[in-house]
Amino acid sequence: MSTDSMKTCDFHFELPPELIAQTPIEPRDASRLMVLDKRTGEIEHRHFSDILDYLCPGDCLILNDSRVLPARIFGTKTETGAHVEFLLLENKGNDTWEALCKPGKRAKEGNCFQFGDGLFMGQITEVKEDGSRLVRFEYQGEFFSLLDQIGQMPLPPYIKERLKDQERYQTVYSRETGSAAAPTAGLHFTPELLERVREKGIAVGFVTLHVGLGTFRPVSAERITDHKMHAEHYYMPAETAELINCTRAAGRRVIAVGTTSCRTIESVAQKEHCFRESSGWTDIFIYPGYEFKGVNGLITNFHLPESTLIMLVSALAGREHVLGAYAKAVEERYRFFSFGDAMLVI
Repeated sequence: MSTDSMKTCDFHFELPPELIAQTPIEPRDASRLMVLDKRTGEIEHRHFSDILDYLCPGDCLILNDSRVLPARIFGTKTETGAHVEFLLLENKGNDTWEALCKPGKRAKEGNCFQFGDGLFMGQITEVKEDGSRLVRFEYQGEFFSLLDQIGQMPLPPYIKERLKDQERYQTVYSRETGSAAAPTAGLHFTPELLERVREKGIAVGFVTLHVGLGTFRPVSAERITDHKMHAEHYYMPAETAELINCTRAAGRRVIAVGTTSCRTIESVAQKEHCFRESSGWTDIFIYPGYEFKGVNGLITNFHLPESTLIMLVSALAGREHVLGAYAKAVEERYRFFSFGDAMLVI
């Protein structure tokens, strides 16, 4: 099938709703792991704690250290007392954030709101064409510390259960605050498992890509080549670039932990034509036909039907192999999406 003829519906599969994981499993590395051979399509069924069996000394893992903002806050309109939910999307600078508001009819330009019994005050300064708002905040203290006090995790819309421990929607290595959603492939790692990874001679490097809510937007275009990706900010430090260069020079494998790490690595390769310290905005769209320039393997979760994420996995392992693996995952009752089980493509 040629790239130009690929349609969004070519990445459809039937997913029983009861397989959408609502709560995280304990401990983190007790989740199931499907291992997919990208060359043959062969599948093995393991647990995530077994992942070391598939990693070799000299390989490297590249993880996204972005940390999720507790970006869902609830405001009271100062004029009327009406309640409005705000979802912070992006820091625009000067204490102004782009946000989604619900219900939007209560959040018009000029409207003012208070949050957390007055910890924050906010005013709508602009209503954008796509329906999002720009909100300018006033507060006393440090913004992110105050946000930690009043904010809730912006869980994906398919998760209906309330999260008891907000840290379970953070990776154990998260440190750079800025994401609207977790880089969920990394949720399976524990500090102990990462230590075992290093002890085996597998290097660990970090990039930062702040995940936007565009991650959850469905592909509406009939042909995948007509889809326009959302832009997200990334940063690759010099030590990670050097690690990737050394790993590749030695003929070993670069394994991305999550589609966000994968997109960062490939974005740097595409823009810089090499691996070096760099940052910027990426709207890279990876789908079958793409030639990977840095990534050899991928740790990921099981994704939405017809999503850009399943298209990325299909670019690495082949559409037929991936859809076959997903059919087996449904048959074997794997848990899907953010709090679900994992897949290793290698």
